[in-house]
Amino acid sequence: MPIPTEQTPSDIRGHILFAVAVLLALALAWRLRDVLTLIYVSALFAVVLMPVVNRIKSFSLRGTRHISRAVAIVLLLTCVFLALALFFLVALPPVIRDLHQFAEDLPARIPPIVARLKSLPMADKLGVDNIAQRAEIAQRSEVALAATAAYLFASFPDWMARLFDLLTALVLCVYFMLEGEYAYRWLMSLLSIEHRLRLAVTLQKAERRASKWLFGQLTLMLILGVCSTLVFALLHVRYFFLLGVLMGLMNIVPIAGGVITILLVGLVAAIDSWTKMAGVFLFYFLYVNIENAYLTPRIMRQSVNLMGLTVLIALIAGTELAGIVGALVAVPTAALIAVLMDEYLVQKDLP
Repeated sequence: MPIPTEQTPSDIRGHILFAVAVLLALALAWRLRDVLTLIYVSALFAVVLMPVVNRIKSFSLRGTRHISRAVAIVLLLTCVFLALALFFLVALPPVIRDLHQFAEDLPARIPPIVARLKSLPMADKLGVDNIAQRAEIAQRSEVALAATAAYLFASFPDWMARLFDLLTALVLCVYFMLEGEYAYRWLMSLLSIEHRLRLAVTLQKAERRASKWLFGQLTLMLILGVCSTLVFALLHVRYFFLLGVLMGLMNIVPIAGGVITILLVGLVAAIDSWTKMAGVFLFYFLYVNIENAYLTPRIMRQSVNLMGLTVLIALIAGTELAGIVGALVAVPTAALIAVLMDEYLVQKDLP
């Protein structure tokens, strides 16, 4: 049995200084939490996109030379910008038209909805009278125009800040794809060889999971967007193109995104008839069951391998910590944590 040694004053001072340094580091991290979140999101998307860059690099020019990493990144960004330009040229005009029509129709459509709500039980507890008063105010175009202008003027700095964050994240993502490998090697050099190899293998597993999750999620978004647009058009739901695009885009946030959007679609369908609303909810019910039973197992192929409860908790925590951005990276982050816990914490030798 080892004999405990008495700590010297220098050891005590070292422990105190170490504790103070840890507290200062935590305080600095909390102060820079927005910047650290931006860096983390950029690094995560760089890791997810690197397999695409490597695939582009594998193509050879004239059978001998391979494409460099910088050229592969430029080609990837060019494809992304061309896809966005195609969306803005083809898909955005109907969306803008539907938005304009929705803004014009909304004040006139609110009173019938309020009348229907008043016929429901306990309508007085739902604040229906307040909704009616606001609808009457909204019908005055001057007031609505002034309110819209005031909102746009007040929210302009916030929108500019979000745009700056988006551009910063894009630049950071490009730099991570260009130089992230060198930073990764430097950080790994701080560990011993044994721990370095183990952590490297673990991070490679997490990288594969995150990459498969993103591409699988994009595929599911495309399928839901196309199916929703077609079904909403067949049901003659107002603004079907806008709502179909929203269904596809919001599906990047698992569970919560689809539920929030389908409630909005149901509300828009209820403006015309309860039958349309029932048709919308029936479509979503059937689609969710088909997606869970057939699409997700075959597209994802156990890419994330997380329980539904884990995904839900990750979404709640990510949204609370970083809003929409936190919800976007919640699932791959949970997959990363699950891989690390499986490697370092799970006792695999137990029955």
